[in-house]
Amino acid sequence: MSSRPSTPRVEPLPSALEAAKEAMKDSVVNAINVTATLAHNEMVSTGVGRFSRQLLFKGSVDPRLREMVILRMGWNCQSVYEFGQHTLFGIEVGLTESEIYWLTRPSGNFLWEEDEGALLAMVDDLYADDCVTDSTWAQLNSHFSVSDILEFMASALQYRLVSGLLNSCGVQRDQGVPGWPTAPKD
Repeated sequence: MSSRPSTPRVEPLPSALEAAKEAMKDSVVNAINVTATLAHNEMVSTGVGRFSRQLLFKGSVDPRLREMVILRMGWNCQSVYEFGQHTLFGIEVGLTESEIYWLTRPSGNFLWEEDEGALLAMVDDLYADDCVTDSTWAQLNSHFSVSDILEFMASALQYRLVSGLLNSCGVQRDQGVPGWPTAPKD
């Protein structure tokens, strides 16, 4: 894995930074730095933001499963910003700190439910080859509707895009956003 910038390559726009702080002051969403960084390009900012919000707040799939998908892709892309933000979302929708840790390990190392394992395989397939394998598709098809599969794939791929932007721009974690998880003590 290539190294990630330790400082911003693209500095957050000061005016957008202040607006984002105000807009997110009472929310679990603490995506101030990414919002102010992507503000350098209105089309990118609007497109990425709008689609991400649709997936997060208007989607029809189980939010816990969606967050597993996003966290797994954030881990695969080694996007600590993305992983930290979605650790907060994941905890809010019922993931445990232990489960979040195990999302960073090979899926066979934890006893996931069959539907969860199928989703993790989907994310890993998309990350490795930008295509879900036949065997993973069959697993997904036995647990989810086509509509749900499309939404889960869109979530994984949207957050692959976001992870690439965050990593390449050197977006720094916002205050209070965790980094990589530590191994559970249980």
